[in-house]
Amino acid sequence: MNQRPRFDELPPSQQAAILCNDPRFQTFAARRTGYPDDRMEASAAAEYVRQICSIDSRRDLNRSTAANELFQRLRTEFDQWTGRIAPHR
Repeated sequence: MNQRPRFDELPPSQQAAILCNDPRFQTFAARRTGYPDDRMEASAAAEYVRQICSIDSRRDLNRSTAANELFQRLRTEFDQWTGRIAPHR
């Protein structure tokens, strides 16, 4: 039986691509940036990730420890925003 890898087992660039296509993440990014609509397109969400992580391409998340740390922090903030994990106190 061929099992798909868990989200956390995927390379950070793939995680970012999946998140950018998630309507909840698009809403999260739109609200954090003051985007005029309540939700942005996947391409705008990808640009948001690139800006937050100071990278030119999501592939850079696989090569840069600093960028990956920023991305993991962004993922944590998103998970808190969705209620998936409790906010840090």
